[in-house]
Amino acid sequence: MDNDKHKLVIIVGSVREGRFGPVVASWIAEQARLHAGFDVDVVDLAEIDIPLTLPAASPKYAGDDYPRPAAMAPLTSALESADAFIVVTPEYNHSYPASLKAAIDWHFTQWTAKPVAFVSYGGAAGGRHAVLHLENVLTELHAVTIRDGLSFPNYYTAWQDGRPLDPQAPGYAKTLFDQLAWWAGALRTARETTPYPA
Repeated sequence: MDNDKHKLVIIVGSVREGRFGPVVASWIAEQARLHAGFDVDVVDLAEIDIPLTLPAASPKYAGDDYPRPAAMAPLTSALESADAFIVVTPEYNHSYPASLKAAIDWHFTQWTAKPVAFVSYGGAAGGRHAVLHLENVLTELHAVTIRDGLSFPNYYTAWQDGRPLDPQAPGYAKTLFDQLAWWAGALRTARETTPYPA
């Protein structure tokens, strides 16, 4: 990895059949590469076995000894090595998908003192209810949520050929990446200088 770049993990949060998430993730990954501040890795939760049944121990206290399934190792490794995250999420029943909650709950320290931005899509609300819930959850894990995310209301009419029709979308994405890069650099320096007091 280029030391001047930050390791960005983009998480596709939906595993539903016919989901639109991979389209959104592909576009936002393209925007991240154009920004040139990131090395980009896209993690699709549909490709990872994420059980809903959790061990009795907390991942916060178990650390490296937490008993995760072997098939989850690529996800854990990606989260561990990340300097920053983008969560791509739809809105299901006024919140985010169970697959995303399970992926979050199987981990703790991997999120700590790292920035998280959100790209959401949905009906009239554009997935904003899902993001509000995610902000609360990830704050509990000591992550830092980024203010300027992207939201795509009525995505089924607002996208064409894998791209949003709104001509301002790339500009909004640049603002997101500028803020994410700033926080990624500041927090990586802080983590390397002083252990986070979790």
